[in-house]
Amino acid sequence: MKKAELKVAVLGAGAIAGQHFDAIRRTDGFVACAVADIQQERAQAIADTYGIAAYSDYQELIRQERPDVVVIALPHFLHRETAIFAAEHGCHLMLEKPMALNVAECDDIMEAASKADIRILIGHTQHYMAENIHAKRIIESGELGEIVMINDVRHLNYYQDTRPQWFLEKDKSGGGILANLGTHSIDKIQWLMDSSVRKVSAKVSHHGKRGNVEGSGIIYMELASGLPASIAQSGYPGATRNETEIIGTLGMLKLVTGVSLWISRGGAYEQVDVPPMDTPFELQYKDLLSAIEAKSETSCPPEYARGVIAALEAVYRSAETGVEQFL
Repeated sequence: MKKAELKVAVLGAGAIAGQHFDAIRRTDGFVACAVADIQQERAQAIADTYGIAAYSDYQELIRQERPDVVVIALPHFLHRETAIFAAEHGCHLMLEKPMALNVAECDDIMEAASKADIRILIGHTQHYMAENIHAKRIIESGELGEIVMINDVRHLNYYQDTRPQWFLEKDKSGGGILANLGTHSIDKIQWLMDSSVRKVSAKVSHHGKRGNVEGSGIIYMELASGLPASIAQSGYPGATRNETEIIGTLGMLKLVTGVSLWISRGGAYEQVDVPPMDTPFELQYKDLLSAIEAKSETSCPPEYARGVIAALEAVYRSAETGVEQFL
């Protein structure tokens, strides 16, 4: 007998919506029912593609469709409002990262979720990428010896004309490249080493051609385990790069997330054969479904995501004050 399918609605019909609907379609136990976007024509285009209902008002969608799961793929400043409304209507949540604009908003979401007894998965996709998962296995195997440092570098044109303006307005996005991409790096390092951030020092710059958010940043941080790590990111014109180097006493890994994985055992890097896996979005939906069925936490719960936001807030405090911040 085929298991009962849970209805899923997606709030936000932007570029990432298609990946959500494709993953929902491939996950037994879920079925898409509706999409909402304030741009009705954009919602309708998605609805036509996937054979679902389209709404311009997310509250009307939730009241009318009564979805079991709501996916929040909206600008960051809308996460708190929409997550709480969905939770109050008994909907489990797939909430894109960052969880919210600040720790206080995260706490509000967590309180609403606790009252409603719902499951939440925060979309920190780094946990679900094949190269990252394989890198974590190598680290845990001890093949690299004791890990002594991690260096993470990411560069891309953050101010390209195709980027929506809200990303570049701090009150809507929570920050610039460090809020959007830096949280990926903080998360990746914490998750790879199974240790949270303990202290940070940071410096940022503001030379973007639009908006009021930082365009680059460099972070020195230490994990609770004592491991040092650096994050360097630039959104100004230059060569695109996205690499994480994990350095141990017996070897090194070079992680090009979503692309490739390389290992050095004392000499030149050699590419590692990474076994194929489901897409990160499919793995997220399977994780959420398991948590709903077992009434347990997902592997990326709100408490963890709140910690990422706490680390980001410490980064910005350090950049503003010039003083190292402890978490």
